[in-house]
Amino acid sequence: MLLDTKLPFTYIVNRIMPDVVRVLLISIFFQVVKFYFAGYLPQIPLQLPTILGGCISLLLAFKISQSYDRWWEARKVWGGIVNDSRTLLLQVSTFVPDAHLRRDTPDSVLHRLAYRQMAWCYSLGQSLRGLDPLAGLASYLTPAELAELPNHANKPLALLALHTAQLKTLYQQQALNDFQQVQLDSTLLRLCDSMGRAERIKSTIFPTSYRLLVYLFIYVFLTTLSLGLVETIGIWEAPLLLTIATSFFLLERTARYLQDPFNNKPTDTPVTAIARTIEINLRQLLHETEVPAPLKPESYYLM
Repeated sequence: MLLDTKLPFTYIVNRIMPDVVRVLLISIFFQVVKFYFAGYLPQIPLQLPTILGGCISLLLAFKISQSYDRWWEARKVWGGIVNDSRTLLLQVSTFVPDAHLRRDTPDSVLHRLAYRQMAWCYSLGQSLRGLDPLAGLASYLTPAELAELPNHANKPLALLALHTAQLKTLYQQQALNDFQQVQLDSTLLRLCDSMGRAERIKSTIFPTSYRLLVYLFIYVFLTTLSLGLVETIGIWEAPLLLTIATSFFLLERTARYLQDPFNNKPTDTPVTAIARTIEINLRQLLHETEVPAPLKPESYYLM
């Protein structure tokens, strides 16, 4: 997630530099043709690029709006995961009698559930970004739990299944009554629903044809604008064209990066930082003294 700080100039320029260079070559080409072959350039009225620019602006505005909606939905999904992770631990701590919880032992029900939930959060974030979903989980799971995960294609789902199995055992031991079991099932259902919504956002992308058409229309607009300006303002056409091209390409790149909030880039939803926040909250609910610090941001973004 980009922070409310000054973005490095290189971060902005590097994203659009190839396109700006192409536009500069188009401008130079028309300038050379005008200089050596005056009269051979077609006369393009400025009304044509004006109309094209207005249409492309509407397309970009729609694309940015839809992309931000996807990014914001992903952020709301992870906000729900934060709330439900806290709720799950609070419910188990309240519902299950102390005789079953064994609060002071390292293998207590509460401890195992909390650490498994931490692992679930990290694993889900890694999975959504296309990284190893098992990376770093050894410090949160028992050897038996770790041995269970490679048998599953969806590692976060397997961790939720372990939650379910543990709560089922508690219910069979009559440590939970029917009402408490229903409440805990509802919390697990919301966690599973949040996981499914995040996976849907990840797997559903904007149609490639739509992105390519918008990209192509931008070049058509800039080409016609260059033809129109080269006959009216001469050499000043180049800096004006580059300024307009930079604006359009920056908007297009912004929409492209926002439409995938789990692409392991600075524009991501900060799932790792959110998972660290959940870990801090759960460890403090366990009354642990050694609690990790919140994840520090990079110079201008937080992952």
